[in-house]
Amino acid sequence: MDIDTPAPQLRWSGSFDVISPAAISSKNLRGDKILLPQSALEQLLAAAPSRTQYTSTFTSRDRFNPYAATSGARSNYDDSQQLPHPLTFRLVNPKNNHVVYTGIREFSAPEGCVGLSAYLLEALGIDEKDTRGSEEGSGFQIAVHAHQLPKGSFVRLRPLEAGYNPDDWKSLLERQLRDGFTTLTRDAILPVLGVQGETFKFLVDKVEPEGNGICVVDTDVEVDIEALDEEQARETLRQIMSKAQPGSTQSTSKGGELDIWKSVQAQVLPGEYVDFTLPSWNRTQPLELELSDVASPDVLDLFVTPRSAQKRGLPRETAHVFGNFDPAIDGTKSITISPTNIEIQDAESLLIAVHAYADPEDSGEQQTPVQFTIRARAAEAKDSTTDSSALNRSMQEHSPHDEQCKNCLQWVPKRTMVLHENFCRRNNIICPQCKSVFKKGSDEWQTHWHCELDEAHGNSTFSKKKHDAIFHGHRQCPSCDFSTNSLSDLARHQTSVCPGKLILCRFCHLEVPQEGDPINPSPEVVLSGMTAHELADGARTTECHLCDKIIRLRDMETHLKHHELDKVSRAKPEICRNANCGRTLHGIGPKGQIGTGTAHGQGPGNDIGLCSICFGPLYVSMHDPDGKAMRRRIERRYLGQLMTGCAKKHCGNEWCKTGRANINLEPKGTTAAAALPLVKPLVNEIADPKAPMYFCVDEANQTRRTVAEMIAAERVWELEWCIAAAEAEKGNPDRMREWLQAWAPRAI
Repeated sequence: MDIDTPAPQLRWSGSFDVISPAAISSKNLRGDKILLPQSALEQLLAAAPSRTQYTSTFTSRDRFNPYAATSGARSNYDDSQQLPHPLTFRLVNPKNNHVVYTGIREFSAPEGCVGLSAYLLEALGIDEKDTRGSEEGSGFQIAVHAHQLPKGSFVRLRPLEAGYNPDDWKSLLERQLRDGFTTLTRDAILPVLGVQGETFKFLVDKVEPEGNGICVVDTDVEVDIEALDEEQARETLRQIMSKAQPGSTQSTSKGGELDIWKSVQAQVLPGEYVDFTLPSWNRTQPLELELSDVASPDVLDLFVTPRSAQKRGLPRETAHVFGNFDPAIDGTKSITISPTNIEIQDAESLLIAVHAYADPEDSGEQQTPVQFTIRARAAEAKDSTTDSSALNRSMQEHSPHDEQCKNCLQWVPKRTMVLHENFCRRNNIICPQCKSVFKKGSDEWQTHWHCELDEAHGNSTFSKKKHDAIFHGHRQCPSCDFSTNSLSDLARHQTSVCPGKLILCRFCHLEVPQEGDPINPSPEVVLSGMTAHELADGARTTECHLCDKIIRLRDMETHLKHHELDKVSRAKPEICRNANCGRTLHGIGPKGQIGTGTAHGQGPGNDIGLCSICFGPLYVSMHDPDGKAMRRRIERRYLGQLMTGCAKKHCGNEWCKTGRANINLEPKGTTAAAALPLVKPLVNEIADPKAPMYFCVDEANQTRRTVAEMIAAERVWELEWCIAAAEAEKGNPDRMREWLQAWAPRAI
């Protein structure tokens, strides 16, 4: 078969009853995924075209050859049936002729039935009432056709409403398509979930390659977002500009960054948030975040969430790590965070939100923004000695001549106690539970309340409604089955084990929900320390940049640690004995292997410790068991270098006449009588493998040796490893350091 011949198309179709969404709720179908029965898989495999592949051998498959069934023969011939990847389908609603493309989730549906996600039900125009009774096989039927789509390169989306302006469309779309979509259908409505649970709807207006649908798996798709018309574009721009220009008397402030040196004045409308960021602070001292100048004690709430890889969402009343719902005291409320708090250990910054509580029963009339002042500062650590001394001072404030009033609990002089009690009992009344004193008939006393379920109390109807809504109202998590009657408990859930909590995935580098089961997490999630999303996303494989092995992403960190352990125990490479040479004896492999030359039969082939290049001029094919002829050749070479020189402009060998002239040294041994006494000690040291030799080399080799010695002088890596790096990376200093980081143990 010609390799340029396109693969034959898979042809298969069938009619199936649509299962009720309630019957497949446990499957959690999302995006464009469907469920098909097991028989559909068998039919697809039977309908799949054969893919016969031959390898480039001179033999052919002989069905009469008894040895053709061996494993070697199978490797040369393969006519197995394979399904295309990804497997995509075309769904058709026969009642209204609506068409949508889809991918497969699994083959686990009841026989004769198909399971559809909410997106597909809407795209096909199928109501929930149409699917009733489908579990018995008598429900609404649709046609399913196997249909392969081209890889998409472009899609244009049009928002259905004005004002969509999320922070990062790229991460939202990548997360949405990656989690649940195999295809995109032209003219379909694509729902995109925002970071706070909101849903944005877009019309898929155009796709490329031209057609009715594209595949979005294993391809890069360019996305363009355009308004439906000019009116929508103007309205979107107006809303964006109104949010970008806060500060008017009837709008919410924009927020921004805080620092510990100054306070910030801002305002917020009821029901809205002002978001601030604290990028840095002194992490060795307690941090205090304080709201002041609060006119009404029960209106403003303060929330804080440390921003880290495991917490990416903005602090809200339903999702925060630190929160203060208490009423302001003297116009002030604060949150103090200890430097030892585990929640801020890996925090990049602190996200702070100020929320103005809005009474749900209030009418939609124009509301007045609530003004406040916010400040972040280092707080003083509490000292038990200071607290006890303050208590002693408070006890000493009362003189022995004072007496406590039984009605208002104040201390007054004994001589005026009768007058004080007469006045106090006529005008004041004390709450028997909290001992607060009120003026009789005042509004505060009339609206004073105590909660029957906890110890909370307040002095207004508004505070009572707020307390009941926050601590005694039913709250359902939007991402799982968790429910509670307290906003604090819901916030703790949504910032810890909730599957909808946003994280920064360490593998796909997108802000995605962490997923998983909050009640019964899988053992792998508990033992690995990863979230369920990271565990699944980390199952993808990639090549190790050091050894080219195929490794799962989640195992890469451990794999690289093994490289580090192997690196520490590696023996130093043997280098050429020539002090001017920048080569190893046995060669360096492309992935840091030591001794690759010897492994391929290309070793130095000599006993004096020179590399093959330096030993080449000394080699002769004669029997020399005692090495006397070798000693004479080495002696003649030294004499030639000192008396005549190598005549190379790059030479820096101090045992060469040319080299000494190049490095501005006085010549020595220019005659045989003067050179012979200098050479004799070098010749006598030939038997010592640690004694260096001094032969002239080519320019590239000498340059590598110079660069290696320069890097070795930094005392990070030993000279042998630096020479190996120079040989592997051709003397490039930057690439040599990268090679050393990857393969060489550091000097002790």
